[in-house]
Amino acid sequence: MEKFFKLKQYGTDVKTEVIAGLTTFFTMAYIIFVNPSILQLAGTAKNPFDPQGIFVATIISACVGTLVMALFANVPYALAPGMGLNAFFTFTVCGTMGFTWQEALAMVFICGIVNIIITVTGLRKIIITALPSILQKAISGGIGLFIAYVGIKDCGLLKFTVDPGKYQFFGKTPADATVVANASAVPALVNFSNPAVQLALLGIIIILVLMILNVKGSIVIGIVSITALCFIEIACGVNPQDFGFAAKNSHEFFSSANISLAGIGSSIGAVRHTAFKMDFAGLFGSGSKFILAITAMIAFVLTDIFDALGTFIGTGRRSGIFDAEDEKLMIEGHGVKSRLDKALFADLSATIVGSFFGTSNTTTYVESSAGIAAGGRTGLTSVVTAAMFAVCLIFSPIIGMIPTVATAPALVVVGILMMSSMGEIDWKDFSAAAVAFLTIAMMPFAYSITTGISFGFISYVLVHLVKKEGKKIHPVIYLFTILFILNFILLAARNI
Repeated sequence: MEKFFKLKQYGTDVKTEVIAGLTTFFTMAYIIFVNPSILQLAGTAKNPFDPQGIFVATIISACVGTLVMALFANVPYALAPGMGLNAFFTFTVCGTMGFTWQEALAMVFICGIVNIIITVTGLRKIIITALPSILQKAISGGIGLFIAYVGIKDCGLLKFTVDPGKYQFFGKTPADATVVANASAVPALVNFSNPAVQLALLGIIIILVLMILNVKGSIVIGIVSITALCFIEIACGVNPQDFGFAAKNSHEFFSSANISLAGIGSSIGAVRHTAFKMDFAGLFGSGSKFILAITAMIAFVLTDIFDALGTFIGTGRRSGIFDAEDEKLMIEGHGVKSRLDKALFADLSATIVGSFFGTSNTTTYVESSAGIAAGGRTGLTSVVTAAMFAVCLIFSPIIGMIPTVATAPALVVVGILMMSSMGEIDWKDFSAAAVAFLTIAMMPFAYSITTGISFGFISYVLVHLVKKEGKKIHPVIYLFTILFILNFILLAARNI
């Protein structure tokens, strides 16, 4: 194990890597339940998208992608179907554009192939070397703010008020539908009467105190502690639904953890309803449909590239996982030799696997930063995370008992850890400050890492053109700036 993962070389040990792997898993385990709940809405009464099949496909894609990341790249990153990408798949590609989920899966597969070509031809490498220092620092800080916002939101600390008539329902009935509101939605702090919010606040305090005291595994300790307190409160009569569970009482909640072989077999076998269902013929059935498909795939490809790239830049350089020697090898070497090269290549495998089994684009999860913050530095961290995903096929009822309020505080603390790069930005230089602010702010505001990066690219080019410094901009930056602008134009033209 030492020889394969080079634990001593990267300043870590087995215990630290295991704790880090568990930490990463617990902070992103929500995806195995959230992804099916979103993607099933892409189906219709006549053409349903089976949630159990999506559940299994989600786990398979996460396991395969994370293991490739571990064994091929030897880095502590985990992969799973991306949040935002699944929403784009459901509400834009299938909802607004009118494609079937089978056609959308074909798009996901094609995007995976395109991204492999981009990587093999060295374009991803060129993008990294061309990325300006100001954008690198801003992306890292923006991801930190994004993670913290996700954590604060998942802690239940925010409520949103929407003006009457300024929202739409996507679902069968308002009771089980996703609500999409316009800019009239205003956030505010909730009161602290809800027991889930109280536990979330306590979780933040526990992890902060342990981090200040330099206690190893503080994030996992926080997650386990709040989970235990949640169980105690439910046992004492608190309604499980207050913590986001479906059970109506404590008896129903604890009995839901029962595991049967028949239930396990039925769950795994459900993947036959979603596996190998890609519809390539229907995807390009007409000229107008072809143009729509190209538009959607451009958005898929750009998001795939920059979500992974942003995560690696925002976490890897800051933690030393991708050190100066590794970056030099990537820039000067040929083929796929550096850890960063291998990580970028590994990021592609899960998307293709996911499309085969029935899920949207898979990407490197920014929640991996929780495991990195817990000390993860090698692929052993990812092996542990992949193993935990695999276990979910058997123990999914137990995994589902870990409440969001137990994992959300970890994201808040990780966000704090990632904000340090913002101190390296020259905020007195308005040109630099404008680029940095738009990059950082748009990530949490738009709830998208890629949107923040796109605003950063566009503002960076605009600033340098105004200053008559256009020759200093790398051609690749121009290329992707044009693609980002084109994507926004196409979205606006189609009223998406």
